[in-house]
Amino acid sequence: MNEKVRTVLNTIVEKFKTGEIPKAVAMASFPIPNLPSSKWSFMNRTIMFLSGTGDARGFRQWKEADRYVKKGSKAIHIIVPCFKKVKGEKSGKDKEALQYFKATPVFMVEDTDGEALEYQMIELPNLPLIDVANAWGISVKAIPGNYRYRGYYSPAREEIALATPEEKTFFHELAHAGHDKVIGGLSPGQDPIQEIVAELSAQALCHLVGKRTKETLGNTHQYIEGYAKKLDLNPYNACLRVLGETEKVLNLILQGGDCHDKEAA
Repeated sequence: MNEKVRTVLNTIVEKFKTGEIPKAVAMASFPIPNLPSSKWSFMNRTIMFLSGTGDARGFRQWKEADRYVKKGSKAIHIIVPCFKKVKGEKSGKDKEALQYFKATPVFMVEDTDGEALEYQMIELPNLPLIDVANAWGISVKAIPGNYRYRGYYSPAREEIALATPEEKTFFHELAHAGHDKVIGGLSPGQDPIQEIVAELSAQALCHLVGKRTKETLGNTHQYIEGYAKKLDLNPYNACLRVLGETEKVLNLILQGGDCHDKEAA
């Protein structure tokens, strides 16, 4: 097996140990329209998200977008099949046959500079409580999104990424960050308890900072209901189950990011 291909595959396997796979798989399952990576295989999109980006392209593709790869940037590698025309034994006609796989270098958008991309022109508003994220050393950035995910919180990269300017989405991811601190580390993947805590906290924060919640309350109920079913609970009982942890998360956030005294939270 090609050594670079082997390295790529080993990287994916190692990620199973850290729990990064479920989130990357969820994001790769619903590619963002109008990006070159939307035409990639599911595995290559997963590799891209595991590498910490939502947009990766080849050197020429970046050049076509009027961007250039910064000097010293390291490529990530996706696996590309290579075909060769051969004559069919029975038909005698030319057909394409898979010969081998090769590792092809691509570069993350974070390692390029030049003309702004359409999704980079998303302007995040002056989000309430963003100072809490800043106090925790967490960066908040805009990213491209799709109809299935609107943001994420990455403990490893200490960042909140948002594909929407909506405050509730930011509150949801901020609650994940607060929960991470309260319990000393989140479980990998889309853990039902963690998701319910984050969504319940987000809705409560909307109320507490004076944001209108009529438009979001129904979505919150639907979101919690989906995860409650995984616990064999109805939404009401699921909320009761996480009420204590949710209160700690909210107290921590509303203290202005002071996480030195978790017991007080």
